[in-house]
Amino acid sequence: MGQEPTRSGRPDPDALLRRVQAAERSARRAPLKIFLGYAPGVGKSFRMLDEARRRHERGEDVVVGGLQAEIPAGAAAPARVLETIPMLDADGIRALDVARILARRPQVCVVDGLAHDNPPGSRHPKRYQDVEDLLDAGIAVITSINLEFIAEEQAFVEGLTGRRRASTVPRRLIDGADEVVVVDAPPAAPAGAAGEDGLAVPARSLSLLRERALLLTADVVERQLEAYLELHGVPLTWGTQERILVCMTPRANAAAMLASGRRNADRFHGELLAVYVNQPHLTEEDRSALARNVLLARAQHARVETLEGRDPIGAILDFAAAEGVTQLYVGHNLRRTWRSVLTGSLLDRLIDEAEGLDVRVFPH
Repeated sequence: MGQEPTRSGRPDPDALLRRVQAAERSARRAPLKIFLGYAPGVGKSFRMLDEARRRHERGEDVVVGGLQAEIPAGAAAPARVLETIPMLDADGIRALDVARILARRPQVCVVDGLAHDNPPGSRHPKRYQDVEDLLDAGIAVITSINLEFIAEEQAFVEGLTGRRRASTVPRRLIDGADEVVVVDAPPAAPAGAAGEDGLAVPARSLSLLRERALLLTADVVERQLEAYLELHGVPLTWGTQERILVCMTPRANAAAMLASGRRNADRFHGELLAVYVNQPHLTEEDRSALARNVLLARAQHARVETLEGRDPIGAILDFAAAEGVTQLYVGHNLRRTWRSVLTGSLLDRLIDEAEGLDVRVFPH
């Protein structure tokens, strides 16, 4: 396993610490697999139980530790071949019998309804905390949850459906899963669906919820990649998310570039950056225009950097490489002078040298 050296030639203590922590996390907990539904009724319980059935048939020791009080008969069918550990019941509120599951010590435990609250006096107030106990004890867990029950996704879901759930699971549990499977609606399902409470979800909203679930899953995959690289001592430069760099000049259409960059950064959970190269001999008008562009960039929550260098293209490309930029947004004057036709414009050079980057040109 390689070690990242410092300038003195010694291994980087911070890098070693991260690697040790990654190894401890890998060794300490059993695997967690989550079936994620972007809306009620897409079939996540069936997929979860069918996975458990197939594992049982392959010889794994699988038990069902918790199911929803009411699930469709077809979804429950795979569970009939599996051993079930009865749930505890307190005034109609059901909870996992964690002590009994730990005593039974199966290889895999199935837990439906990850976001449920436990009755007063339980081992933990939340079911997901029971699941963490099972994982820490070396018992793998297969579970399910809908997007609307993830705490950090509630505002987004409420904006589309008008509802907010009282019981939630923190995003960190989803991020820490070993595998997250987005359960898609079957082809025969209607374009607009009714949730568990009968509230209709428009087709457009379903599409946006599905996209959000897929993006969340992509985030989990990226974190898994980062953990793997840490564990195996592979230097980590940047992740796979989009990093959009807007190149500002006094005459570029910065407002359009920044607005487009913000939309795409939000869509792909990426980062928006904005730069300008500090050049001598700018007029007062140019300096005022740059100052306005900086204000626009900050209004779009972009990270703004000022670059130095006699070669603006080189400065921009060096910055892009250091920051792991994936997309460059640049402005371009469509009226080319005779000099640029003969010698090539700065834009031509930028496109030629921006190897591995997507360059998007905004005319002005």
